[in-house]
Amino acid sequence: MLKFSRLPMGLLALTIAAPVMAQPATTTAPSATSPSSTMAPAVPATPKASTSDARGSTAVPKTDVVDINSATAAELKMLPCVSENDATKIIQGRPYTDKSQLVSKKVVSEPTYEKIKDHVVAKQSKS
Repeated sequence: MLKFSRLPMGLLALTIAAPVMAQPATTTAPSATSPSSTMAPAVPATPKASTSDARGSTAVPKTDVVDINSATAAELKMLPCVSENDATKIIQGRPYTDKSQLVSKKVVSEPTYEKIKDHVVAKQSKS
């Protein structure tokens, strides 16, 4: 009977100790052949856009601004929440004098526009 009363306490101790024991060991002394210097990073340096994402929710870096008057469908689909259908409608609604025309011409919805307005610009062609 004494063995069975210790079982719940042992399981509790293992439940608490298991995550702690699973942590990688840290060394305080630097070595010339440190494993961290030879190991590949856990996260890739540049995230890759998934081509299977139907809604195109991959975020565009803030430094890249897409011209809605000259961008290709692939460039437009890289904008947050812009689907293939939205990209087609943007291309068919050209030319735009202002990016807010995406909403006024009912090309994209207001929530979608709020997500992409900082990533798009409507440049005028030099004719």
